[in-house]
Amino acid sequence: MNPKTMLRFEGIALFGAATAAYFAIGAPLWLFVVLALAPDISMLGYLAGPHVGSRLYNAFHTYFVPIALGAIGFWVGMAPITWIALVWITHIGMDRAVGYGLKYPTGFKHTHLSREVSHSETVHTREDSVPIGDD
Repeated sequence: MNPKTMLRFEGIALFGAATAAYFAIGAPLWLFVVLALAPDISMLGYLAGPHVGSRLYNAFHTYFVPIALGAIGFWVGMAPITWIALVWITHIGMDRAVGYGLKYPTGFKHTHLSREVSHSETVHTREDSVPIGDD
């Protein structure tokens, strides 16, 4: 199976598992609806350019932080923290399932799941106009 397809199936699995867990623990529907697209606010980072935008977007679209947050919330018995983490994981899973990946600083559509895009193109930032390749 193609690695991109595998990552999409992984996204579907995490979307389903996090959504099921969220409702199984009795979390409120209204919070799920309110937070479902919250990580996408990170796209505002692109107003500062593709380098800043891609880093901010990626920070909000990786599983590490919401998994750690959920574990902490569970461990200390703070259910709302766990709820937020599960919605966050659900969001990332859905993004992966539909093909939205982590961004390269070469442009918003240049992701680890995009097709036939050169991810090593040079990007010039407003701050220093120095070429930035793959970090």
